[in-house]
Amino acid sequence: MTLPIDRVVRTAWRTNMFTDGDRPIPEETAIAFTYNAMSYAVMMATPQDLEDFALGFSLTEGIVSSADEIERLDIVENEIGIELRMWLAEPRGVAFGERRRHLAGPTGCGLCGIETLAEAMRSPPRVHKGQFVTPKEIMQALASVPSLQVINRETRATHAAAFWEPHLGIVDLREDVGRHNALDKLAGALAREHVAGRTGIVLLTSRVSVEMVQKAAAMDVPLIVAVSAPTALAVRTADAAGITLVAIARGDGFEIFTHPYRVAQRQAANVA
Repeated sequence: MTLPIDRVVRTAWRTNMFTDGDRPIPEETAIAFTYNAMSYAVMMATPQDLEDFALGFSLTEGIVSSADEIERLDIVENEIGIELRMWLAEPRGVAFGERRRHLAGPTGCGLCGIETLAEAMRSPPRVHKGQFVTPKEIMQALASVPSLQVINRETRATHAAAFWEPHLGIVDLREDVGRHNALDKLAGALAREHVAGRTGIVLLTSRVSVEMVQKAAAMDVPLIVAVSAPTALAVRTADAAGITLVAIARGDGFEIFTHPYRVAQRQAANVA
């Protein structure tokens, strides 16, 4: 597989001197999402794992509730970007058309396909109880992520979202220049492989904003582990969704912000 990486000429200044050379950097492309020939969103993203991206974005944004509701996906490349053309099965197609017709007004709030504050601040679904994990397992899961970040290992410029399961380790990992995109791609990969979100935990190499928690809740993921800090709204949203939010997870430990009961001193395997 060819990685979406380019090499560019650059001049570096280090140790009080200039040196010429080149550097690998990730590609970034405009990706347009359309449903039944109606435009919905354009994301700047890494042009890889596009089937996963199309399905995962559709699921986490609530466009569809299952992969079966997308009848066809056409990936159309042109000079300025890539279009993901999806055709929805009925009655989902009719519902989407009605939703688009009811979006009114010349301006939006800046989120994909969302033009009201109520939609942006939608209540997340409650997740299932899911797995219990030990601190040791969390640290082991985190430690296994960097070696799987193929693009980031070359460029130091992409985020990753990974899914870890007890006794299996990391079962899927997706990378992207956008943290939301990486999580959407992971959601799509899990859905295509029929992996239930409640069976494991999501690992993020980024900070945790409210959208990341909303997407994890849509995936029915009970536990998020992130290397950076969450926002206050993300903490409140995780609490409302019943998600255990672990953040500032580094080599020396981590901090638990919501529902700490899932992080136990002993191993348990209780899946609701």
